[in-house]
Amino acid sequence: MIEQPRVELSKVAVSETHGENSPYFAGWKAYDENPYDELTNSSGVIQMGLAENQVSFDLLEKYLEEHPEASTWGKSGAPGFRENALFQDYHGLKSFRSAMASFMEQIRGGRAKFDPDRVVLTAGATAANELLTFILANPGDALLVPTPYYPGFDRDLRWRTGVNIVPIHCESSNNFQITPQALEAAYDEAEAKNMKVRGVLITNPSNPLGATVQRSILEYLLDFVTEKNIHLVSDEIYSGSVFSSSEFVSVAEILEAREYKEAERVHIVYSLSKDLGLPGFRVGTIYSYNDNVVTTARRMSSFTLISSQTQHLLACMLSDKKFTENYIGTNRERLRKRYQMIIEGLRSVGIECLKGNAGLFCWMNLSPLLEKPNREGELELWNAFLHEVKLNISPGSSCRCSEPGWFRVCFANMSENTLEVALERIRNFMERINKE
Repeated sequence: MIEQPRVELSKVAVSETHGENSPYFAGWKAYDENPYDELTNSSGVIQMGLAENQVSFDLLEKYLEEHPEASTWGKSGAPGFRENALFQDYHGLKSFRSAMASFMEQIRGGRAKFDPDRVVLTAGATAANELLTFILANPGDALLVPTPYYPGFDRDLRWRTGVNIVPIHCESSNNFQITPQALEAAYDEAEAKNMKVRGVLITNPSNPLGATVQRSILEYLLDFVTEKNIHLVSDEIYSGSVFSSSEFVSVAEILEAREYKEAERVHIVYSLSKDLGLPGFRVGTIYSYNDNVVTTARRMSSFTLISSQTQHLLACMLSDKKFTENYIGTNRERLRKRYQMIIEGLRSVGIECLKGNAGLFCWMNLSPLLEKPNREGELELWNAFLHEVKLNISPGSSCRCSEPGWFRVCFANMSENTLEVALERIRNFMERINKE
């Protein structure tokens, strides 16, 4: 058989900037090939690398049982069916944008106001972050992102846009919070490489740290981007997963206190993936104080529209204040309980974690277990956890953490029974290590 010449694909198609060759995604593959199941595969891999919120599904299911009108269109010919079955413009349903703006206010404790006309709908936070990157930066430009950061950012921000990520290297000595020195160093590094810095992207709560960004740091960041004449993107997708609403500070609060001076350089990304545990619904938003960004984002959102049926369902759900109030409070308390469960379980076997107050995960310090205090040693330990302990956890190096030995562990994407099994596996592993 004559070998046919390979047909060429585009540079984007063959590029490695999607980042899916990292251990973060390799762990997912190992889980997919051998997933843990309490009854049918009790020796399988437990997924602790996925930041999903499954602790409050029962509240969502109960709402849908009691409000069937939210998830159905009613009888044939009922008002609203034909209207919503037809093409929607880029603005999305007005009822949903209003409900979304209201929910964003509620989940931030009412300390910030949001205008529905500035809400741009996208198919998840992934699309929102990439869309903003397209708008704010040109190929070859740079965004500054504090480490450790979500491994998917390498794909979301870089792959199709051609924009570079320059890490702001943070340290464990201050809980990996941004410092002025680290921020200036990252800016200078980009400039030295002839990259034009277009903005800073932060995650609040700091993803994947599980700790909210301090008010003083937000104040400094706003001063910094103003001085440099660049943008600030605040990814606030975990704002409802904060264990106490008083602990979360949105950049919107800071802007309001400053009477919205320099607000046109600030943009907020939000989604329902983490707070409501609905990643499969693919619902994200861009909220910008810049009129041109709102207009452009709305035009570009034609590539990432949300189905009208999904918008209709969520407009009903988020407009029900009794439901949302109960959900936010209950979900926060359940996450707090689950967080304490994993922190105390790890501490009982000598593993310390960063202090957190938000998110769906924790960062555990396994540096004392490294045979070699470098990235290679970290990946060797990660490999042991994945194939011997059968836990998919995320090594810090996949999140660009500069200190080897830190691992991200998710705790809200499984039942308490499964979490107990995971902790027992860690306990057995530590006992074996200590004996050796």
